[in-house]
Amino acid sequence: MENLWALVTGASSGIGFAYAKELASRGYPVVMVSNEKQAIQEKGEWIRQTYGVDVLALYQDLAMPGAAKALFETCQAEGIIVDILVNNAGMFFLNEIVDEKEIKVEKMLYLHMTTPTQLCYYFGQEMKRREHGHILIMSSLSCWFPFPGISLYASTKRYLKSMAQGLRTEMKAYGVNVTVVCPGAVATNLYNLKDNLKELAINLGVMMRPEQLARRGINAMFKKRYSILPGVLNKIFTPIVMSLPQCVVIFLMRHTGILPYHPTHDEKIPTPHS
Repeated sequence: MENLWALVTGASSGIGFAYAKELASRGYPVVMVSNEKQAIQEKGEWIRQTYGVDVLALYQDLAMPGAAKALFETCQAEGIIVDILVNNAGMFFLNEIVDEKEIKVEKMLYLHMTTPTQLCYYFGQEMKRREHGHILIMSSLSCWFPFPGISLYASTKRYLKSMAQGLRTEMKAYGVNVTVVCPGAVATNLYNLKDNLKELAINLGVMMRPEQLARRGINAMFKKRYSILPGVLNKIFTPIVMSLPQCVVIFLMRHTGILPYHPTHDEKIPTPHS
């Protein structure tokens, strides 16, 4: 692993920080990238002291045009050879697309589609040239569920899964592995849950700790698996949820409050039996 680095985006907290810790614990120097300036510096120093590896902690907003190329050029200028690329940075909101702020929609498109694709392009070229490397792409369980309220999030995660599949086929002949991870709910601050509710969800198997997910993701990557869907419950319920008819989704949206619904005119509300 001499002179071979891992790069993790969104590494200042949650799943990204867990990936950085997991890779550092295995001896990899880590490039950590985040748009949280103070947090990324503090977390980078913690990893450096805890695991005794080199760390380059970078403050950068990856939801900006040209962010991927700028990050690649920074690594080139530092003489860093990225052998493991973890495309993890992302964002989440629960709202109908047309009701969300334009800037948030644009940021999600950059974070989940444009920047990850360009990072795979720039760093993938180097990996192909060396005939070695790993790319891990974070998709989501929701990529199978383009439901109201998460339709943009789910669609962008579907893109990542599809892109990972095609890229894996293209890069396999050159010794470069591509793995996609499709987790369900993870116990991070994404959902703004209280700690006691997180613990309850973990104990019930509804949520997974980020450290557990990172360990499984990295293990799958090194085993050169194409994809993983971690969690027994996720494997059981995914086919069931995928088979829900549209009328049931509409009923849930309009009668339960689980999915956002903002009616603008009187209309007949279909039921699951209509």
